[in-house]
Amino acid sequence: MPRLTRRRVIAVLAVSAAALAFSPAAHPSAAAEPQHLKIGVTAGPHAEVMDVVKRVAARQGLDIQIIEFTDYIQPNAALDGGDLDANSFQHQPYLDGQVKDRHYQIVSIAKTLDFPMGIYSRKIKHLADVKPGARFGLPNDPTNEGRALLLLQHAGLIKLAPAVGLKAMPADVVANPKHVQFVELDAAQLPRALDDLDFAAINTNYALTAGMVPTRDSLSIESVDSPYVNVIAVRTKERNDPRFAELVKAYHSPEVKAFVLSHYKGYVIPAW
Repeated sequence: MPRLTRRRVIAVLAVSAAALAFSPAAHPSAAAEPQHLKIGVTAGPHAEVMDVVKRVAARQGLDIQIIEFTDYIQPNAALDGGDLDANSFQHQPYLDGQVKDRHYQIVSIAKTLDFPMGIYSRKIKHLADVKPGARFGLPNDPTNEGRALLLLQHAGLIKLAPAVGLKAMPADVVANPKHVQFVELDAAQLPRALDDLDFAAINTNYALTAGMVPTRDSLSIESVDSPYVNVIAVRTKERNDPRFAELVKAYHSPEVKAFVLSHYKGYVIPAW
């Protein structure tokens, strides 16, 4: 084997060093960069659960920035407008209604939580105590309004026209023996309006934020087979982005499920 001159040895070493410098294993900046997602949620359980998802996702190399909203309108507008990568706050019928009415290019990619809607009051202890002409508060968005009316029908206080489905409105009430008055408000305002109402249908996340426990404080509550399961939504054209597969994997992890079951004691239900 020919002997290497001192000049050739130096040249070989220089080439080797250069190769190492550009090797992904030897060059930290060439390692896989963490992926980022900006996710919109509503305050309360959606935000609390997403905090746990964030910790799980971080171990998978996915960095989640959580943006909190205080109403149901802004998260979809922000997602459709490109200010968010995903949101997690709404059930499927609400998303379907938003897509139809506002022409959003948004689609759901996974189920998350079930928040059963309940009827609450600070003036009566039982629905049998509802007086004629009582004021009933219900969400003013079409999907949750229909949900509230179906719950009121299930409680036996009204009867809706046949086949109205999930999108019932006060105009669809065909029997109202106690002449209940319907007061339509933004869903987030209903807990604060309870003092001015006789009773109201309130989404669980807003009830919890107001210090009310559905299994303890509601006069009536949806059954566990409700169609109103919440979802993660993304822009339609980006639904196959691999970051979302990692997001769903983190959300559907045993760690997140254990948190939901232990922290919410059965009034927020994992839907996967």
